[in-house]
Amino acid sequence: MFLVDLTVSPTNIIHVEIDSFQGVTIDNCVAMSRHIESNLDREQEDFELQVSSAGLDQPFKVKQQFIKNTGREIELVTTQNAVLKGRLVEATDSSIVFETVSKEKKEGERRKQEVVRTLTFTYEEIKKAKVIISFK
Repeated sequence: MFLVDLTVSPTNIIHVEIDSFQGVTIDNCVAMSRHIESNLDREQEDFELQVSSAGLDQPFKVKQQFIKNTGREIELVTTQNAVLKGRLVEATDSSIVFETVSKEKKEGERRKQEVVRTLTFTYEEIKKAKVIISFK
């Protein structure tokens, strides 16, 4: 498992988001909650602990989520505010490879042809990315 997000509110609500390459079950959340609580002292500080999985419809927050979702269809917003939809082909520690397919009319052709473009983005060039949920 890996940590996706950790927040502590002013009212001492601790929210922990976790994920894993095999998915996250309720049992995983319970085990993580117990592990965290065993390392905190309620006598010293009053708190509420919430442990959950990173939601499927939520934007990616860490590189491991890109790696986990390699091969899936994603929506990507660049820092230039371009919105792209396509397949996440590869994710490394420094960048991703993204493939888009569009229909374009080529010069001299009567019908639109499918054009496949392979683009590479560094994580710094990505404003937001999330899985496109499909029920096909």
